[in-house]
Amino acid sequence: MKRIISLINSFFLAIILFSSGAALAEVKDSGKHEGIDVVININEAEAEELKTLLIGIGDSKAQAIVDYRKSNGKFVTVDDLSKVKGIGDKLVEKNRNRIIL
Repeated sequence: MKRIISLINSFFLAIILFSSGAALAEVKDSGKHEGIDVVININEAEAEELKTLLIGIGDSKAQAIVDYRKSNGKFVTVDDLSKVKGIGDKLVEKNRNRIIL
């Protein structure tokens, strides 16, 4: 009898541990860091900030954003970011909730 109870307890413990791990995985993929929304002002941020805080932006694209801004002035809308060479509409959509002007 004790063995059956021990087995049942182990089963429930395994279910609890598995479900809490799945919940943590969902939080990590939400674009938030410990409950903090990630936002960046693309009219003021330097290349290092852009590549760190925007999804799919590396060194060259971050520098291209800064160069475009210096040559053409501030971005008026988030969609203007797609005018930068190497940045398409899909990349803008991935980052839309992170960008402020």
